[in-house]
Amino acid sequence: MTALRHGFTIGLERMNDEFFLTLKAKGKLTHSDYLAMTPVIDSALAEVKHPKIKALFDATELEGWELSAAWDDFKLGLKHGNQFVKIALYGNKGWQELATKIGNWFIAGETRYFDDESKALAWLNQ
Repeated sequence: MTALRHGFTIGLERMNDEFFLTLKAKGKLTHSDYLAMTPVIDSALAEVKHPKIKALFDATELEGWELSAAWDDFKLGLKHGNQFVKIALYGNKGWQELATKIGNWFIAGETRYFDDESKALAWLNQ
């Protein structure tokens, strides 16, 4: 029997009111994955009055979302969407580029898709 690995790896750095968030998604995300990740992000941002977030989302191993997890992702975007300055989605699948364009509707900042991690990081640091 093979174990199905899924979930998030989260990195969060803070400099004054600016945050650099790194997320790496693996497998098909579930509601339980969001139950584990959301409080980490919420508690980190709760201490700052007007946080400004730049995020790198590594989706190279992402296979998709369960329906309930997609809803959780949508709610997370609505809750913190106005705090994001830039989100770079680094991926390798055509649907991920489309998902990035849809994400622009729910995020106050700018989102872009990249198939090269170094270009994604360079854009975030501009």
